[in-house]
Amino acid sequence: MDYSIDELISVCISRQIEDHEVVAQGIATPLVAAGYLLAKMTHAPDVTFLSAIGQALCRDWAPLGVATIEELWIGRGLLTVSFVQAACDLLPRFGPKEFFRPGQVDPCGNFNNVYIGGSYETPRLRLPGSGGIPDVTVFEENVLLYVPRHGRHTFVEQLDFKSGLGHDTQRRAGRGPRYLVSDLGQFDFEPQSGRMRLISLHPGVTLRRVQAKTGFELLVSDKLLETVPPTERELKLLREAIDPLGVRTLETLSGAARRERLRALLQKERLQLSEGEFHADRHLF
Repeated sequence: MDYSIDELISVCISRQIEDHEVVAQGIATPLVAAGYLLAKMTHAPDVTFLSAIGQALCRDWAPLGVATIEELWIGRGLLTVSFVQAACDLLPRFGPKEFFRPGQVDPCGNFNNVYIGGSYETPRLRLPGSGGIPDVTVFEENVLLYVPRHGRHTFVEQLDFKSGLGHDTQRRAGRGPRYLVSDLGQFDFEPQSGRMRLISLHPGVTLRRVQAKTGFELLVSDKLLETVPPTERELKLLREAIDPLGVRTLETLSGAARRERLRALLQKERLQLSEGEFHADRHLF
């Protein structure tokens, strides 16, 4: 069955989630949200969500939206707290599994979400910022990463700014990321060196292509595998129940294509809302 790269990434994210876990959800990360919900609807029915959208604790779910994204978390939250309470109280207490999307990532999983090029005061590109990443990556033991567009601009030998902690040998706290998925493959971090290691190539992707699009020398697992494609059921859930609008595709686009896609999604969402067709019947799945 045909599938898109956004669907494959969300499925890979889903497969990293185990039942009864607490998972943390950031802002504007629909690939991760779709993966979490897919896990809940397949092999992890008792997963609990901690969302940065309203700092809500949730066990229920709703389909992904753009203008209606709050319904997914705040509208179904068991409780909401302040950002400081979430970062300083809830996250250390629950020890959630959390996916971050780095603007840059180095060979040991340190990452940057602040700026690229130039200086802090006059950057070439200002990124969204670190939020609570510098705080939580000190103590979280279940940090995972995802990169929708694998390229040498993201996978770099040296960061322009470090806002997320990886496997630094000089640091005593934290353990660094455990896993990374991109549009080319899946990676872990070799236990002895803490360096990124390729463990799985997505179907049709070659090792040569991955290395050419990586700005440092990759370690490669002795047991390099091919990523298992999405199943028919996983695709049906993603397309019909979890994300019928296709919000997850926004993360695989950039520039004009992303803006055009966003306008189309908002128009489609408004139309579905006006016709009362937006929310899928969760009990059918």
